[in-house]
Amino acid sequence: MRVMKLGLRLHTLGLIVMGLAFALGVGATALWMQSVHQWRDFQAQAFMTGVALDGTLRRGAPVPIGITLTALPGTEADKITSTEILRLPDLPKPAFVTTMTLHEPGQSPLGEVALSLVIVSGKLRYSIGDITSEEGQSAAQKLGAVTRLLATYCSEPVVFAQAAGRPWMRIDGAARWGCSAAPPDHRLLAVLLSVGALMVLAALMAESLGHFDRFAHALRDRTRLGGPESYPTEGPHDLREIVSAVNSHLKDERARLHKRAVVLSGVSHDLGTPATRLRLRTALIPDPDLRGQFQADIDSMTGMIESVLTYTRAEMNTEAPRKLALMPFVQAIVDDYHDLGRPVEFQPPDPDTIKGGVSVFSGHPGHGALPQEPRILVIARPIALQRALSNLIDNALKYGRRAHVGIEANASHVVITVEDEGSDMSVADIEKVFAPFKRGDNTGAISGFGLGLTIVATVAEQHGGQLRFEQNGRGLRACLEICRN
Repeated sequence: MRVMKLGLRLHTLGLIVMGLAFALGVGATALWMQSVHQWRDFQAQAFMTGVALDGTLRRGAPVPIGITLTALPGTEADKITSTEILRLPDLPKPAFVTTMTLHEPGQSPLGEVALSLVIVSGKLRYSIGDITSEEGQSAAQKLGAVTRLLATYCSEPVVFAQAAGRPWMRIDGAARWGCSAAPPDHRLLAVLLSVGALMVLAALMAESLGHFDRFAHALRDRTRLGGPESYPTEGPHDLREIVSAVNSHLKDERARLHKRAVVLSGVSHDLGTPATRLRLRTALIPDPDLRGQFQADIDSMTGMIESVLTYTRAEMNTEAPRKLALMPFVQAIVDDYHDLGRPVEFQPPDPDTIKGGVSVFSGHPGHGALPQEPRILVIARPIALQRALSNLIDNALKYGRRAHVGIEANASHVVITVEDEGSDMSVADIEKVFAPFKRGDNTGAISGFGLGLTIVATVAEQHGGQLRFEQNGRGLRACLEICRN
């Protein structure tokens, strides 16, 4: 929205929204009250017209303004009180006929001043029982109540009236109680205006808050799959300041990581030359036991340097992500271990089962499996993912006799499981060695520098997942969870 492009502060935006909501509420209320007032005036005028019309019909008073009276000839007047009333000209067909008698309080309905009414409408039959039975009303007030009732419903009725001893009259009062005389009803417009205003204001607030949500999700996934180096500064002014601060922090963090990598690479390069000289000089030592000890220390030192560099490269996210078919990828890693004679097995996921319906030949639904293996596609860094999976397999082979690799997938995540056999470590024990350079109790019997699980956990976080461990019947199961997209 254009308001968001202005970069207003949240409190300013809140004041604007509150002001607009108040103004629109006042406008809608005023429109509603105006319509109600006009409608009441229209009904009051119809009531007064009915009161004046009573004097015209009973006593020959002047005809009210907007009313036309037409005396019916004898042939048509005879049809009013019969079933042939609908044969009169200019009547709606089909039609509803409402008849009533108005009289003064305490008088018989057949008295000399009684007024008979016949109302013909093509839309409805009027409910006038409450009007005629209400006590204390004069006949004129009752006729006013009838004309007010006619003004309440837009049905364009045809009214016939006869006072005692006078001929039947056809009353045309469309100018006083017809649809064309009714004031415009803006109540529905007021409701639509209020709803529309609420929708616009809600969309405005949702758009403002949506910038925060989108930035929060983007920041949460920053380390996953090569997140952006900086984020666009858009939305409210408060969010722009936050984004600017985060971009500045990310820039400093990237510079710090680059400097760390440069330093470690320089250290590795600089240590390579003296390590090579030490290895050459160690070969000249005549004592084989002492020579072996020196060579082991040199190998341990160079191996530790390479482990630190591997962890640093994994932390810097230098590899570009790409689409990857996970099944053949994992199968290829397991095949590499097979070529080396290592006891690693791959257990593909079970084929999807389809449940059939009940047929006329069997009362039980059938089941079927898809003929092809499920194709699991992910967006991942292949080299980093291969390194993480290899570390888990190596750990399973170190602490157990065999490694069983499996895949579990759903619409959003994939879990690569690696189970060992015969490991004595529990979940609590393995979680203690997550930190860098932390190793288990069998440090002397198992090679390594304590960075394997740290690298795996880092790779999992970069792929929007996590590394966790579970205890199973055979040993320990490592679960490498990654996000599919």
